[in-house]
Amino acid sequence: MSTVFIAFQKTEDARGVIDAILQDNPAAIVNEQPAMVRIESPEAITIKRATVEDLIGRRYDLQEMQIHLITLSGHVDESDDEFKVSWTR
Repeated sequence: MSTVFIAFQKTEDARGVIDAILQDNPAAIVNEQPAMVRIESPEAITIKRATVEDLIGRRYDLQEMQIHLITLSGHVDESDDEFKVSWTR
């Protein structure tokens, strides 16, 4: 089992995405630092557009998160509804 991770700038605008990741990925481990939030998980991290929208109270395009994205480790599989980082294809 390989660990994947994703890291975001620690901003108020990124908080909805971070909270959605933690809600939808129960195995995720968060590491908050002064300017960055790094989230690790075994196997995969899935970001669901619907969860982000529920948390922030407005429509959300998953491309918006790229403004706050610092780095990630894993293969990316994305659609309009989900952004997934994993080591499987």
